[in-house]
Amino acid sequence: MKSSFSAALGFAAAMMAGSAAMAQESSNRVAANTDWSVFEEQNPRECWSVSAPKETVNTRDGNVVAVRRGEILLMVFYRPGDNVTGQVAFTGGYPFAGGSTVTIDIGGTQFQLFTEGEWAWPATPEDDAAVINAMKRGADATLTGRSGRGTVTTDKFSLLGFTASVDEAARRCAG
Repeated sequence: MKSSFSAALGFAAAMMAGSAAMAQESSNRVAANTDWSVFEEQNPRECWSVSAPKETVNTRDGNVVAVRRGEILLMVFYRPGDNVTGQVAFTGGYPFAGGSTVTIDIGGTQFQLFTEGEWAWPATPEDDAAVINAMKRGADATLTGRSGRGTVTTDKFSLLGFTASVDEAARRCAG
């Protein structure tokens, strides 16, 4: 499991780093649905839906603090060449504390995402599917993580447009 996670981690980190830059440029954006966008890349073939948080709170020792963070994105991506169909990924814009997890809360249902560096993912494709199903039913998703410096971050994402965007990304990268 760890080796497939590490392989997916390497791929996703590279893909998301490029995706974040592309999201800013909007050159490969093929759809926008309320708070979510869909991007498509041809070589290698990959599609993803992505959103930025609507609200972010950073705390240390129970006090709200100002911190500098990179891009904060919640994504679901598809890459047919690697049999990746609906992988959830989150980047908090900072290195997570070693061995920590990120909690994603969708309508009171919580899931744990495993971390490495600045990225977090569900452990298995089955967990990805459960998170995606919950996101399709939910109104928002709140992700809580802890940085290597001890800052607790809480990022709230709207799920308005999520279902249309994730379905569009899946359709564009089907087969």
